[in-house]
Amino acid sequence: MSFPGVRTVAAQSNKSRQPHSRASHNQLPGRLMATTATITLLAAATAIAWPAKATPGTQARLKADLQFLSADKLEGRGVGTKGLGLAADFVREQFRQAGLDVKRVNGDAFQKFSLVTDVKLATPNAVRFIGPDGKAHSLKTGDDFEVCAFGGSGTFTGELVFLGYAIDAPDAHYSDLKGVDLKGKIAVIMRRTPLQKDENGPFAAPHGGISPHAALRSKISNAFGAGAKGIIFVNDPHSNRHNAQQELNRARDAVVAAAVAFDGTKAGDDKKLAETRRRLKAAVDRFQEVTASQKAGPADPLMKFGYGRSGNSRNIPIVHVTHKALDPVLKAALKTNLAGLETAIDKDFRSKSQVIPGWKVELQTSIETVRSEVKNVIGVLPGHGPRKDELIVIGAHYDHVGLGGTGSLAPGSKEVHNGADDNGSGTVSLIELARRLASRKEKLPRTLVFIAFTAEELGLIGSARYVANPIFPLEKTIAMFNMDMVGRLRNNRLTIFGTGTAPRWNKLVQSTGKQHDFALSLKPSGFGPSDHSSFYGKKIPVLHFFTGTHSDYHRPGDDWPKINFEGMESIIEMLHEIVINTAMEKQRPKYVEIKSRAQVNRTGSRPYFGSIPDFGSDGQKGYPISGVSPGSPAQKGGLKGGDLIVQFGPTQIGGLDDFDLALRKFKGGDVVTVIVVRDGKKKSLKITLAKPR
Repeated sequence: MSFPGVRTVAAQSNKSRQPHSRASHNQLPGRLMATTATITLLAAATAIAWPAKATPGTQARLKADLQFLSADKLEGRGVGTKGLGLAADFVREQFRQAGLDVKRVNGDAFQKFSLVTDVKLATPNAVRFIGPDGKAHSLKTGDDFEVCAFGGSGTFTGELVFLGYAIDAPDAHYSDLKGVDLKGKIAVIMRRTPLQKDENGPFAAPHGGISPHAALRSKISNAFGAGAKGIIFVNDPHSNRHNAQQELNRARDAVVAAAVAFDGTKAGDDKKLAETRRRLKAAVDRFQEVTASQKAGPADPLMKFGYGRSGNSRNIPIVHVTHKALDPVLKAALKTNLAGLETAIDKDFRSKSQVIPGWKVELQTSIETVRSEVKNVIGVLPGHGPRKDELIVIGAHYDHVGLGGTGSLAPGSKEVHNGADDNGSGTVSLIELARRLASRKEKLPRTLVFIAFTAEELGLIGSARYVANPIFPLEKTIAMFNMDMVGRLRNNRLTIFGTGTAPRWNKLVQSTGKQHDFALSLKPSGFGPSDHSSFYGKKIPVLHFFTGTHSDYHRPGDDWPKINFEGMESIIEMLHEIVINTAMEKQRPKYVEIKSRAQVNRTGSRPYFGSIPDFGSDGQKGYPISGVSPGSPAQKGGLKGGDLIVQFGPTQIGGLDDFDLALRKFKGGDVVTVIVVRDGKKKSLKITLAKPR
């Protein structure tokens, strides 16, 4: 499930319909199922006619399916991994064994498309500083600079501007951008923030964390928005000094610990004496090595290619340069160096942004994108009778965040994120629901389309691609039911989004929920952080089932032993009844436009705008939108689905990050000029922002 902005989630109590197993996920039989042949055998073993009502085997089937999907072998089902392909094969086979038609997409179950999933460093790459005398000073890749994977390919020559930390924080009375003309120039930016020595400083983050102003994405967005054509990052001197001191302290502590161990070894124990003497010598050698290496100054490590998020819709060159390479330029032009500029900023907490007179730089970066094929998995249960051309979509995304990275909330983790709840739980529930509905003796009058969506974690991409290129007509799609994170039911609390998107939903949901003793939380809006949003944006009534976030969300701990299988079974039974009721009704559900938007977390100080991102668009330079929320400032100001926002106020927009940061610079009631590209032409709109929601 995709929750933009979620960073910490409190653990919640778990008192009813509790899971009982606590076995390690590393003991799964699913780890042995590495081939499609094995998947087929597993599917065949479960290929029986499932009764419409619950059976004693339901939870066992759910567990077996989930053990496979959340096994380490599937690599966290991350986009671009082989594990995601294994998961797709598994879902298709389960659909087939359940009795669904899996040949509706050009003779197959897979709706295929490709995404950029990685980047590779290509050649040539170059950085050349050009002085007032016209002489070029070339830097060496790996020693003096590294290309940043979160930049783009490009060649540009321009003037240099020292942009401090590229922070624009009016609330803190600090701005590195104010009064600086960056258009067509290259920005030199220090990492981190001013006054780092002050634990209570203006940019100090709570609990020892990192300030949002220190984030690379924030700095890049600010520089790009102000017109920079390229970026040179340098380490802030404070961090280099701090890291060097920590390294020295660790080496010194190791010597002390080794000396204590040696001193405490009993005489006569020659073997232990030899070992503790060896460890002491190694610790002393390491201390001397660290001391010698720091004589010339603190280490100044470069970000290796691949550090941070890859991909950049702005497509501007971004490199990381050493102090040794940049300081001579600063000394020649400004009579100071990076350490001096840092000290000057900290002294009076005022920006020192300025043109670096007389100097230019030639930047050349070459980055190749790597595309991976992904696929939605589609199975169909045909309807019978005069309304068989009308259909109901039942969906759940089957991808997760893989081995962590930018999708993980465990910083720096490279462990497999198995995603048992998110969204293995929804995927296996989708499979079980298909089994039950396909086994009915009484055929349904409307067609049911079961879709396991891909790339939801990258921004609802699979469902966005489906509604942009539907296999069945959207005008014939009467409803969409979605399941995402339905595996952690606690105290029978079940949240259902979209209850206001059709007049009949509230009564239907409440009556079926009561039969299963659910404590329901009903959210009327059809928009929210999962695939149902893509369908509601196309004016299709939706319902979305969700049991809540938890402390394992997007972390390696989201494993199958923590799943409440009894709770999942109850949710499946409830949705089973809702699907049958909807399929049997003579009249299709009537779409209702809801003016409020579902909120998973509040937007804080950010004013309300009301655009709906188009996550299915690929490679556009700007922020594409698929629609606008009813009654929102965006709708009132004239924005439409299909618009590409390229400027927000004075800020250039290269993507969603730029838009988000630009929006935060305003407040409710401000009137902002927004420039969009519509039908190939630029159009200027005036938008009055609303208060945060």
